[in-house]
Amino acid sequence: MKTTAIFQARMSSSRLPGKVLLAIDGKPMLQHVIERTLRARSLDTVLLATTTDPSDDPLADFAASMEIDCFRGSLHDVLDRYYRAAQTARADLIVRITADCPLIDPAVIDQTVELLKNPSAFNSPKVDFSCNRLPPPFSRTFPIGLDVEACTFSALERAWNQATETFHREHVMPFLYEGLKFEPKTETEPDPRPIASTAFFGTSPRGFGIAQLQHQPDCGKLRWTVDTPEDLTFIREIFARLGDKKDFSWYDVLEIVQKEPELAKINAEIRHKTMTEVDNRSKIADQNPR
Repeated sequence: MKTTAIFQARMSSSRLPGKVLLAIDGKPMLQHVIERTLRARSLDTVLLATTTDPSDDPLADFAASMEIDCFRGSLHDVLDRYYRAAQTARADLIVRITADCPLIDPAVIDQTVELLKNPSAFNSPKVDFSCNRLPPPFSRTFPIGLDVEACTFSALERAWNQATETFHREHVMPFLYEGLKFEPKTETEPDPRPIASTAFFGTSPRGFGIAQLQHQPDCGKLRWTVDTPEDLTFIREIFARLGDKKDFSWYDVLEIVQKEPELAKINAEIRHKTMTEVDNRSKIADQNPR
């Protein structure tokens, strides 16, 4: 089973254009995302999926400089871009990583993938899609910015073939979990491990087996992604405090914000997008250009 992480990136972000190549601690943000993802043990390959738009030429060049493969596809139909990138990589399992998460944790990636590959270890039936968060209106217990989604190629292919809504195509995987209602899995004893191992399981209305990692205590209101200038300021402050510590975990970041709660106020007013929100520039005309 070949597991491929696909980085989703473009230069034309609506709220912070060019953000993926902006400097954080002396490196482009995308470089932090790639380097931290490469520390995950569960991955066989990684791939940058950007667009054919000329504005994204610098991203193709950057991928070459990092010596990782690059696939270029649709600007707004990101589901089509992911599907074709996964085809190119001959991936059996696809891990979705967005380029605006420079604090992504390799251990969380590994656990999300393990939930997909080995659901029986969690006393669960077959899983088609695993994650550590879902967008509003669903709940989350990991900070925004540690986001990991993983699915089988067959699930991605079915979504690619059948999804028609604009938000399905732009956000890649909502077709799999839309309408889901979770049944919490109860633990007989508290889990002593530092990374959460409890999970919710369910079956979506379209028949996909879904699993979501849960963390206790609930840290889902913390915002560690980069979508606005305020987010960028926050992340730069975090990296300044991490200093030379490169192989840090998200618990190191949590310790920083707990010691300095005023840091979280920098971007506390930024609203997280819901599942159905799309870029106003999205055009459904180029959807499914098969």
